[in-house]
Amino acid sequence: MAKPVIEEKQLNAALFQFIFPFSLNTNCQDKLRKQLQYDGYKRFSLDHTEMENAYYGERYSVSHLNLERYYLPFTNTMLFPHHDTDPGLHRYSKSLMQSGAMKSDYRQIGFTVQSVDVFLCPFDLGFVTVRVELPCEEVTFTDALEFAKRFRVLQNRNAQDEKTRWTSGGQEFDDVEEFMFASLVPDMVSYVDSENMSETYFAKHPFFVDERMYVQGLFSFRDEHDITNVDLYRASQVDGVDLSNRPYVSSTNVSYIDRYVEKHRYDRWGPNTYYMTDESSFVCLTKEKRDITTKLANHMYGEYYYALLINLFHKIVLLKLSILYSKVRLDANQDKIEELIRSITSFSAKYYFNEVVSQSQGKEIFIQLRNHFGNEELFGDVKHTLADLYKYQENFNSKRNNYLLLILTIYTVVSGIYGMNQVIEDLKGDIDWSKLQGYSIFQHFAFVLTLSGIFIALWLGITTLIRLFKERRKKRD
Repeated sequence: MAKPVIEEKQLNAALFQFIFPFSLNTNCQDKLRKQLQYDGYKRFSLDHTEMENAYYGERYSVSHLNLERYYLPFTNTMLFPHHDTDPGLHRYSKSLMQSGAMKSDYRQIGFTVQSVDVFLCPFDLGFVTVRVELPCEEVTFTDALEFAKRFRVLQNRNAQDEKTRWTSGGQEFDDVEEFMFASLVPDMVSYVDSENMSETYFAKHPFFVDERMYVQGLFSFRDEHDITNVDLYRASQVDGVDLSNRPYVSSTNVSYIDRYVEKHRYDRWGPNTYYMTDESSFVCLTKEKRDITTKLANHMYGEYYYALLINLFHKIVLLKLSILYSKVRLDANQDKIEELIRSITSFSAKYYFNEVVSQSQGKEIFIQLRNHFGNEELFGDVKHTLADLYKYQENFNSKRNNYLLLILTIYTVVSGIYGMNQVIEDLKGDIDWSKLQGYSIFQHFAFVLTLSGIFIALWLGITTLIRLFKERRKKRD
């Protein structure tokens, strides 16, 4: 069996966007929005063209006009809402240009945090994106992969992570989580919801695979290097170095690597440019000239970045809805069932579309991302869940109404006829309560039935009005 051959290669550019999805505390978005603006974040809007060059470093920019044309109108409404009160993905960005270094036993790699994005999304979800550039004249392909492999891990998970330190602004941090929440987004941690993690032993963040951030990256090779399947596989798997500091590939079987690459590769612009899509990474590898590489990077910062975010948003919402369904006790939580039905219906109607992108190449990349995330299967499961919930609720309401009608009918007949015949005359005008002392046991029973019927009618009326008020408020929300 042939083993993969790893060739060390020099880079012209290494760009990354590390995406951290998180769950927000309920009803905290207004406070968090004000906190972000206080901390210097600006709300991203397509009509503010001065933002085209503000967050991506000196060489790169994102055309807001092309960004709007790239997506269909109803997608633009979700991605780029006009007002902060409109439903959609609200982006707040801050330019940092903050230098730092990753230090380990074998290497030291400098980096620059260009900017940070914070997205506030429906369903109490959020994203933090950390945009990083490596100094291309100093790093190899393996260096860049090793940096991405370490930076994506929020909490140290193994010996290599434990030996890695992060320095920036004269401070040293033990792990990336400490670096992020102490230096990059210091006021974010109080808004992150950890309630759903109470049933775990070690994990602190939901929606993660092994506590790792999603990686979007671009690797620009020098033109004398050919891009091999081993390069594509290593980039997609984010394989850096092993314990002996040698370039590492997480497969020893060339045939497996070839099959994997064939399934995950988008090669419309091969052999000079390839895209690899996976459940935890989306990378571009190119050996084009500098001007074309700049355009590719602009796409990765712009159109493809939002294509990735849409798919991430879809997957996380679908997972969250599935988790909520698994926690609903069908016999006890009718309010939660109605809320879950409302959430699934709202997501299906407002946010999940089959057609999102207007351009053919963008549509192909978007579909490939969606397929590797498994969103179609998740959405099918959620639709099946919705049908089951509707059927259960219909049967439950039908039984409840039948029981209630039966009880009220019996109660009305007994209390009405029996009460009217026994005590109704004593309840007219000014009531003489002293007459109760002379009542027989049957008259006492009739009196209790009469009064309890009045109280039950009042209780049903009040609870109905409260339910209607809650439903109207939820519809406004």
